[in-house]
Amino acid sequence: MIVLTDRKAIHKLLIERGAKHASRPQMYVAGLISKGVDISTKQDDKEWREKRKQISHYLSPKQLDEKHYKVQEAEATVLMNQLLDDPDSFYHNIQRYTVSVISTLTMGWRAPTWDSFWCADAYKVFEKFTEVMEPGRTPPVEEFPLLKLLPASMAKWKKEAIECGNMQDKYWIEARHRLTQRRATGARRNCVADMLLDDWEANGFPISEYSTTMLFAEFVTAGADTTASQLLTLIIAFAKYPHVVKKAQAEIDALCGTSRAPVFDDFKQLPYINCIIKEGMRWRPVAPTALPHFNDDYEGMFIPKGSIIWIATWAIHHMDDQYKAHDDFNPDRYLGWDKLANDYAGSPDFANRDHYGYGVGRRICPGIHLAERNMWRIAAKLLWAFDFAEPLDPHTEKPLSLDPGAYKNGILMMPSQFKARITPRSPAHVALIKSELAEAEDFLRPYG
Repeated sequence: MIVLTDRKAIHKLLIERGAKHASRPQMYVAGLISKGVDISTKQDDKEWREKRKQISHYLSPKQLDEKHYKVQEAEATVLMNQLLDDPDSFYHNIQRYTVSVISTLTMGWRAPTWDSFWCADAYKVFEKFTEVMEPGRTPPVEEFPLLKLLPASMAKWKKEAIECGNMQDKYWIEARHRLTQRRATGARRNCVADMLLDDWEANGFPISEYSTTMLFAEFVTAGADTTASQLLTLIIAFAKYPHVVKKAQAEIDALCGTSRAPVFDDFKQLPYINCIIKEGMRWRPVAPTALPHFNDDYEGMFIPKGSIIWIATWAIHHMDDQYKAHDDFNPDRYLGWDKLANDYAGSPDFANRDHYGYGVGRRICPGIHLAERNMWRIAAKLLWAFDFAEPLDPHTEKPLSLDPGAYKNGILMMPSQFKARITPRSPAHVALIKSELAEAEDFLRPYG
């Protein structure tokens, strides 16, 4: 097992020689959960390439900026109104926003409330998967194959993986059933599932029915859980670092005032928001260890065939000389970094990559474009509309310090539930947010 913390080695091995490292090692526990079809843990084969092609196409910048932005903007308006009405429920409302956007785009159904099928039930599946797949939670089955013979009754880790797979199947098969029932009535919605199924039912399925169902699941997973985690991380940072909020608000106010909220078209005019997004990805990467790649030789060093290569994302973000005072949330370190993360990920200038939060090479997160736009859009709107502070002790009314290290265990990091004070900046901001709600709800109504 090789752990990479050197930028040059990462670039040479996983980008320049990406074709040799696009696969994953055999992951027995992941196979128990996903029957071997999950795109994030699947080996490089025809099915994996077909799935990645579809996700990359439907979540491309062109699709997002010409079509999907309407859903993102409408759901953002709903989120802003929810924060006005019930600021204490921000944690679940952020999660609702991210899953509702991608569920609408993928399945043609939105999540109007946290406790809906498309939200709370989906997050139960996400959380169980990330918990079971946490590095170190299971024994080294690949190194000791005899462990596979243990019955689930004698191996808690195996029982949990099977239960996780059953839970995942139950949810997504039900989601597909609802989709099939709607399509049987002749109803079509402007969503990925309807477009793909119309095409494949007419011209033939390139992958199995089960894998198709799980492809829709992978669309939703790519756009929901990780983005929610990063947005919640930013709220922690906003509450703990008020000078960052003030600096961002000054930039936004100079452009928007109280006459309108910022939109993604303002990206070039609001460079500090991009700095904030990058710093959140560096400060608390959602996947601290990323997922493993396969091997090759490097600079005369022999790396045996079948070796597993990891990117130590957290270590790079907190030890690399590029990141001074790495424990501080300091967006100023990214001043002058005016491009989105995908531009730096694809650049040959590996020494100046912004961060490794989306992975590397051919296994880079296919939802990167959606995630970047969702985070930028919501961070900009939150900072335009609200002030943030740490919570108050209910007895002494003194501020309680938020713990920036309080995260749930798992292969993906999600902040543990926390409290923060979120208050509107002015009556003018409140009035504008409320005035946009009716139009947003009208647009979203066809999606349930």
